[in-house]
Amino acid sequence: MKTKAIILTVILLVVITFSQFTETENFYHHEFRENVNNNGVAYAYPPAVGILSNSKNCLVCHASNGQWKDDDNTIIDILDKETKKSLKQPDGSFLIEAKANEQKTVLTVIGRKKGESATSPYRNSWLYIDPATIGTNSLSKFASGWDINLPMACRLVGDKLPGYDNADITSLPMTIQPLSNAKDAEIQLQVMLTKGESVKGKAQEGMTGNYFERKVKLVVK
Repeated sequence: MKTKAIILTVILLVVITFSQFTETENFYHHEFRENVNNNGVAYAYPPAVGILSNSKNCLVCHASNGQWKDDDNTIIDILDKETKKSLKQPDGSFLIEAKANEQKTVLTVIGRKKGESATSPYRNSWLYIDPATIGTNSLSKFASGWDINLPMACRLVGDKLPGYDNADITSLPMTIQPLSNAKDAEIQLQVMLTKGESVKGKAQEGMTGNYFERKVKLVVK
C-alpha cells in the first residue's frame, strides 16, 4: 500500500513538472506575461490599453495595415439611445451630456458602408478611455467621477440598426452616470476595424486592421 502511494506521488510530480515546461501560451499580448510556469494565472485579451498594461493605444501591439483607411466609408458614431440622434459635433468630436447622478445610455456604432470595393471588416473593437489615467493606480480608466457599465467591447460585425441598412456595423449600448464629484472631461474613443486572427505572441502578424481615434467630451448638465 505504501509503495503504491509513493509511485502515485512520483507520477503526479512528474506530470506537474512536465506541464509547466510544455505550457502553451494562450494569449496574444506578450507584455502581460509574468511567469509562464505559474499555475492558475489568467491572461486577458483585450484590453491592453491602459488597463492590463500602460500602452497608450492599440497600435502598441497591432498594426494599422488594413484596407479601411478612408474616413468617407468608415462609420464611427455615438447615438442617443432614446432619440437615435447622433452626438457628433461639427469638428468631428462627440458631446455626451448627462445630469448629475442620472444615467444616460448611448449607442456606439462602428462599421463600413456597403457597396465599396474593399471587403467588410469581420470584427470591430473599441475602447473609451481617459488618457490621463494610463499609468496611474486608478482601477477605472474612464473619466474620474463618471460611472460606466461598458467602456470597451470586441464584437463581430452584423448588427442591425435603423438608418444603417446600407452598412456592415456593430452596435452596442453603453450607460454612463456622472457622480456627485464628476466634472466635465475629454476622453478618447479608440477604434479598430479588423479581419483575421493575430498570431500568438506576435500581435502584429496574421490580423489586418485599421486604427481610428475620436475625441469625446463629457459634460455635466
